[in-house]
Amino acid sequence: MTDSLSQRGPTLMARMRRHRSGERGFTLIELLVVVTIIGILAGVAVVNVRFAQRKARESALRENLFEMRKAIDNFYADKQHYPSSLEELVPNYIRRIPKDPMTDKQDWQPVMEDPLSLDPDQPPAETDPQATGGQPGVSDVKSSAKGTTLDNVPYSDL
Repeated sequence: MTDSLSQRGPTLMARMRRHRSGERGFTLIELLVVVTIIGILAGVAVVNVRFAQRKARESALRENLFEMRKAIDNFYADKQHYPSSLEELVPNYIRRIPKDPMTDKQDWQPVMEDPLSLDPDQPPAETDPQATGGQPGVSDVKSSAKGTTLDNVPYSDL
């Protein structure tokens, strides 16, 4: 019985050695190339993710300004004068005054329209201070956030 093991043993060992040397693994160069490619892709992803939140805030800012301006226009269309403050728009024209997504506060800058000042596009006869109540009103709204958008437009100019 020992003769058969001794004869089988070296043959089995020789086969295992041949099998191991026949296996091919990854070389150091291949591993470095893969790690470099993964690093480049991760770097590109980090840059895109970093600006994604800012893009979302800027988009929300534009949408908030659009909705508030639309509410001001609807108020003017109904009452033929601008609201005296943004709070006058709530709840009939807008549910609530939104927060400025850039500052995370309700710190909008209202642009007041003085009905007594003459509009250069209208002749003086059409300006009627009695129709507007003679009071200035909010004709537009702007963001009070400092800085510029990713397109280099100041937030206050949106």
